[in-house]
Amino acid sequence: MNAKEIKKQFPILDQNVNGNPLVYLDSAATSQKPLKVIEALDDYYRRYNSNVHRGVHTLGTLATDGYEGAREKVRNFIGANSIEEIVFTRGTTTALNLVASSYARANLKEGDEIVISMMEHHSNIIPWQQVAKATGATLKYFPLQPDGTLDLAEVEKTITENTKIVSVMHVSNVLGTINPIKEIAEIAHRNGAIMVVDGAQSTPHMKVDVKDLDCDFFAFSGHKMGGPTGIGALYGKKHLLEKMEPIEFGGEMIDFVGLQDSTWKELPWKFEGGTPIIAGAIGLGAAIDFLEEVGLDHVLKHEHELADYAMERLSEIDGLKIFGPKKRAGVVTFNLDDVHPHDVATVLDAEGIAVRAGHHCAQPLMKWLEVTATARASFYLYNTKEDVDALVTGLVKTKEYFGDVF
Repeated sequence: MNAKEIKKQFPILDQNVNGNPLVYLDSAATSQKPLKVIEALDDYYRRYNSNVHRGVHTLGTLATDGYEGAREKVRNFIGANSIEEIVFTRGTTTALNLVASSYARANLKEGDEIVISMMEHHSNIIPWQQVAKATGATLKYFPLQPDGTLDLAEVEKTITENTKIVSVMHVSNVLGTINPIKEIAEIAHRNGAIMVVDGAQSTPHMKVDVKDLDCDFFAFSGHKMGGPTGIGALYGKKHLLEKMEPIEFGGEMIDFVGLQDSTWKELPWKFEGGTPIIAGAIGLGAAIDFLEEVGLDHVLKHEHELADYAMERLSEIDGLKIFGPKKRAGVVTFNLDDVHPHDVATVLDAEGIAVRAGHHCAQPLMKWLEVTATARASFYLYNTKEDVDALVTGLVKTKEYFGDVF
């Protein structure tokens, strides 16, 4: 399927916004949902809505099969060894907080180091700040190159024998930088550290193989890859997850409960206390089915072509500055002359064009870029070159409008 055919599978995109055909360029924030996912959610709630694991009745069995079947789809999708290594979470943020709160706080001490990069999303900064405060560990940052990439020579210098955790995003949600995770993981492991990966912006767009990357933990969200909100997953190497304690306690995650003490279920269920996100997991499974039908190689190639085309077209606009490297994922972040990004996004919205404006949950990166905010257009498998052309036309109108105002 080409992008125009794929677009027909997303009903929300077939509408006008402010009198104009919708051009949705905010998939890095959240993607739209294909019919396959919407129908899977509808089918669950209409036909076999029930709690999982506990019941022996027919609906409970169907729900359990759907929920655990989705776990197997996630396992296969990212190349994990077993379902024991796949923990369902609310999303990337929850998954990273689980690693920080359970693994890191139990294993770090004063003098140890955590290393992350300057481009990280707040979800991959704040948990490590809190761990450092709680344990006495030191939080360090990889420096960025002028184009917003990481240099492996600098990575080598920054990671030391005191480094215990390295945590890096696979793809930047602002710059579109694709980080060399496999090489960073090798350096981390050589120094005795574990490798944590924020895969929120890579998993929807490219084939991920956690064994090939040799990361120790890998987190991602369903809503950025055509799935529902409120569902994601944490991959962790089995031997690490086995040593970790749960951070939420209650029903479902227990094996035995006594008056004074309790024991936990085996992996991965010891980390999934309470009624799990059943519909979300089933919807995520449907999203994985959809992406595999389209093909992740096709998605990646299509987005690279769109990003290249967008860079070329946007460079035609005088006064527009693009941030990030030339080789990038399907994200283009920019500022237009002295027009505030929120004003840019407002004018574009009047034209039916949805982009993101702000600091993109990356305030340290904004400071490094020496800006307070930026505008961002992000592409997915349903976007076309015509969408890029509409963005360019909208930005020219924005420039003209604020030129007249000022």
